[in-house]
Amino acid sequence: MRAAFLVAICVASTAGAAECIVPSKPGGAMDLTCKLVRDGLRQLPDTAQTPMRLSYAPGGIGAVAWHSLVSGRRGDGDTLVAFSGGSLLNLAQGKFGKAKPADVRWVAALGADYGMIAVRGDSPYRTLADLVAALKRDPAKVLIGVSGTIGSQDWLKMALLVRKAGIDPKVLRFVALEGGGEAFTAMQANYVQVVSGDASEAHLMAANGKVRVLAVLSEQRLPGELALVPTAREQGYDVVWPTIRGVWMGPQTSDADYQRWVRTFERMAATPGFARLRTAAGLYPLTLTGPALTDYVQKAVDDYGKRASQLGLVR
Repeated sequence: MRAAFLVAICVASTAGAAECIVPSKPGGAMDLTCKLVRDGLRQLPDTAQTPMRLSYAPGGIGAVAWHSLVSGRRGDGDTLVAFSGGSLLNLAQGKFGKAKPADVRWVAALGADYGMIAVRGDSPYRTLADLVAALKRDPAKVLIGVSGTIGSQDWLKMALLVRKAGIDPKVLRFVALEGGGEAFTAMQANYVQVVSGDASEAHLMAANGKVRVLAVLSEQRLPGELALVPTAREQGYDVVWPTIRGVWMGPQTSDADYQRWVRTFERMAATPGFARLRTAAGLYPLTLTGPALTDYVQKAVDDYGKRASQLGLVR
């Protein structure tokens, strides 16, 4: 409660200007989402000069930001909150309490991301098979950094993958971290040896050679920086994990403000400049706004709930 209260104060202090709340620490994919919003708005003549503040509200993998806005700024017409498939998975598992998708207004999806598994550039694990073999030999020696705790999106990616190899996810050693940025920092410090995260995060980290991506969890190889990285499917593990990235607003946002933002994102997504920004951020085309996004979110939450139940995460 104290953390939520402090975040609410911090968030409220930025009132009066357009704002995008990052529900994690700086450096991860949620941070990237809000920066894409900020930079994308600069592609439109009528919003090019409009300031977009970024605020950080880490805690509970989105729970603190959710409750701070829903309870304290329900009708704020110029505050957006970043979300991902991980946010929807948390909703499905009840990690936001009794919250449900209809409690907020879903504005726009900015793009699609995919899961990935990465190690340090100097790691002895050069392929997914190398990593799996090490986990089979002695899982206690391999610390896996994930954003969130048991049942989080990053945990689920690895759990599904190792189950394909005949490994019980319960024997693995997961380290719960707050966002992808913190996970990669922990890996560079050798606090963890593996990161289960997102391709967009790896896209930003892999260029300097300090990170080796072992697999992407997509249907086929991804273009760009990760083009040479094989899919998990190619390596014998049939796991695909797409992740939506977008923004929502408070439940009592007026229809006028809500529609204004929906139209703004529709115009922004249609600009060539935004397509370039999305690619640079390591995201792939996926544009949904308003009711279409709302329907997508509800169906995704239902699907995540079924997946989580299969792993015994939802009773």
